[in-house]
Amino acid sequence: MERMIKFQIDGVMAEAPAGKNLIDAAELAGVHIPNLCYIKGMKGIGACRLCLVEVEGLKAPVIACNTKVKEGMVINTKTDRVQEVRKFVIDLLLSMHPLDCMTCTKAGGCNLQQYAYDFGLKESSFTRKKSGYPTDEANPFIKRDPEYCILCGRCVRVCKEQGTNVLDFMGRGIESKVITANDRPLQESGCTFCGSCVDACPVNALIESDRSCKGRAWEYETINTVCLLCGNGCEIIASTKDGRIQKINSAAASGSAEKYLCAYGRFGFDFIGAETRLASPMKRIDGELRETTWSDALGLVGDRLRKAGRDVGIISVAGLTNEDALTVKRFAQNVVGTRNFDTTMSLYADSDSFEKSDRADIDKADLIILVDLNPSQWERFLPALDASVRKRVSRGARLLVINSADTKIGEAATMNLIGDEISFLQGIAKALITKGVKADKKLESSVKDVEITEEMEKAATFIAEANDALIFSSPSLFASSANIALMKGKVISVGLESNTKGVALMGLTTEGKTFSEMAGIAKSKEKSERSAVKILYSVGEVPLRNRPEGIEFLVVQNSHLTGLAKQADIVLPSTTFLESSGTMIDYMGWMKYLRKVIEPQGESKSHSDIFIELSKIMNAALKRPSEAEVRKASKTDKKRAFSPFVKKDEFDFSPEELIESVNSSVINGSRLLWLKESEKSVIA
Repeated sequence: MERMIKFQIDGVMAEAPAGKNLIDAAELAGVHIPNLCYIKGMKGIGACRLCLVEVEGLKAPVIACNTKVKEGMVINTKTDRVQEVRKFVIDLLLSMHPLDCMTCTKAGGCNLQQYAYDFGLKESSFTRKKSGYPTDEANPFIKRDPEYCILCGRCVRVCKEQGTNVLDFMGRGIESKVITANDRPLQESGCTFCGSCVDACPVNALIESDRSCKGRAWEYETINTVCLLCGNGCEIIASTKDGRIQKINSAAASGSAEKYLCAYGRFGFDFIGAETRLASPMKRIDGELRETTWSDALGLVGDRLRKAGRDVGIISVAGLTNEDALTVKRFAQNVVGTRNFDTTMSLYADSDSFEKSDRADIDKADLIILVDLNPSQWERFLPALDASVRKRVSRGARLLVINSADTKIGEAATMNLIGDEISFLQGIAKALITKGVKADKKLESSVKDVEITEEMEKAATFIAEANDALIFSSPSLFASSANIALMKGKVISVGLESNTKGVALMGLTTEGKTFSEMAGIAKSKEKSERSAVKILYSVGEVPLRNRPEGIEFLVVQNSHLTGLAKQADIVLPSTTFLESSGTMIDYMGWMKYLRKVIEPQGESKSHSDIFIELSKIMNAALKRPSEAEVRKASKTDKKRAFSPFVKKDEFDFSPEELIESVNSSVINGSRLLWLKESEKSVIA
């Protein structure tokens, strides 16, 4: 429990946790202290001087962003002296800022505009100044206009805290400028186009490049939902106007280390209207796919499934909602009567690791341990995990990286252990036992002959000293990493897709043939194998380019016409995640809600609705799972116990290859293709 202290602000008694700065403490009391440079969760720097307040007993006003609240403190935020200083600051800023609020894209969402309104300032009383710096708009994602920059430093600080380090200041005084290395365009600077700087900018200096004339802040309808494009499952807020998505921003809590969104999640939404988007069902006639009706398509599919029964196999991505996963499972078991249903999860994990994974909050972790993981913002492999970990480290947490290879995240580590992961985990476990940490007898016995190195001893010391140790592990090393968590801390199995944990808890794991067996994926990967089923039903954008050998009838249910869909006998158009609703469970164990942002395009339907309609045709009607059913299914009574220190080597599918494959339509059907090609040209 946090220690609460009492203080008085503007004549009202309030409480706040000890250690809070005055801005955050005032917010808890319902008082807003004006500021332009402060970013919640980061240390205040007092650059804008707008957050000055008076504290009784002190001679001069203090900066609220880096002054901590104390017991009995009496704070006044609106005295004449304070208001006069704030008005002076805004007056100065307006003298070097364009006064084009009538046409400015940020109007209605601009902090400077709001404060100018609050102080009744229509224009500056000082001589106007203009920098003359050129605008950087050579990319389709972010527009940088130095003319609007108020030098608050938010963009620079957020970029540095998450480790991308693209932006910095150049020059002094009013001639200062935020630049990239050598003042190059963003695409030549190593920028990942995550857009964190856009979220941080309080004015129009950094903004989405396609926002001009697409609506003002007050015209947007905003919907909170979840991005399903990778294993992070980031919370997002989508802004729509006239039934179209205009922009997407991070919806994570202000101040949380999880407030981040990669380029895919922020800028990939235009894939919804790509040329490859499916608008109606299709069936193969005389060797060609032609549009047909839902009734005709489902009738054909139902007839083939009914006759094939156990020879049917259903494969799916693990980026489904919980409701879709439950519906697929029930459809396979109760309608078709097949045990052959599996997801892409089986390519890189077993369900056990997710069912036994803890629920945790990274913002509370004072020690983070990464085992056999290489999250990267630059490769867009679990980019939000990379950014969140780096933020926690910059805010004081320790980072221990254990990996057989050198990793980029290792550069941010307090300790970077490169070598055999099993040996390190065994040594750390024994070192913890020698420090008096209680352990299972089987665990003690398994490490009794292990030699402890200096590195292992130091790593164990970090764990022993931690209040909230949090281990993130690859599924293949989850059981071994969990042995450490049996002694201290929590452990999380990190999947590659957004709802891997949810899919596992919903039970969408095979009782018959595996994904690889049904898809004809050979273990050698040098050639394909014959499918273990006769009829294959593919749900979502699975990592399968060619029709498996031996398949007599192929159904592809997806939002876009993929390479596999072009080879199908029946193609059923499904909605994208931005056109769907339901729930998912992220790898941290938290249930999140998807809300429909826009109406489905064409005749596309959600996965659940398609299977429910198909079940009616097959005379075994299903119902959409309720939230109560989902929550019941998400509860697991599986307990962790000691497991031998072994790395599971059956999961050798390339993580990067899988993520790019399941997002192929998103990347190739949006402006992300420009990013992909430009990054290739830089590497070349």
